Amino acid sequence: MKKAIVLILGFVLFLPIVVMAKIGVGVGTGKIQVDQPLKAGLIYTLPPLTVINTGDEPSEYGVGIQYHENQPEMRPLKEWFSFEPLNFYLEPDQVQVVQIKLTLPVTGAKPGDYFAFLQGFPVKKIQEGSTSVGVAAAAKLYFTVTPANFFAGIYYRAASLCNMYAPWSYVVLAVVAAALLISLFRRFFSFNIGVNLKKK
Repeated sequence: MKKAIVLILGFVLFLPIVVMAKIGVGVGTGKIQVDQPLKAGLIYTLPPLTVINTGDEPSEYGVGIQYHENQPEMRPLKEWFSFEPLNFYLEPDQVQVVQIKLTLPVTGAKPGDYFAFLQGFPVKKIQEGSTSVGVAAAAKLYFTVTPANFFAGIYYRAASLCNMYAPWSYVVLAVVAAALLISLFRRFFSFNIGVNLKKK
């Protein structure tokens, strides 16, 4: 009888802990406003997004892009963004800093004002009855794209890639330029070098 009472008391005392356990998420940034106009074809590094586990149990987390339903600004495509890391594990009160890159396409980025939510969310969804509720926290992102033509976009993309992979990109360009110069030099100039042996 005593064992049954101890088991029931233990279950009753443990039950509120189970019920009160919650998954939570927060972000350390409320708004990211890019002040200078962005150019099609360029690759930009945005300020990082800090994701926090505000709950009291560990969980897997992810990041992504969401939109306001009736926003007046244009919606940037989700494919324009890359996150590092995209998915991660957080203990309660643990923080993850997520690096964000925005790659504007050479064509297809219409000039104008853009808006999106940079969202952090737990991968595990909270069950309420038969429905699942997705908990999320987000920072607002605002930026403007300036008009550009196709050739300007190609130039800006090449410049972005060179800067991103420097100094190796400059080494490769120097080698290619040297090879072209040698090829042109050989085409237009020829040298005949010979050795004559004198007989005694």
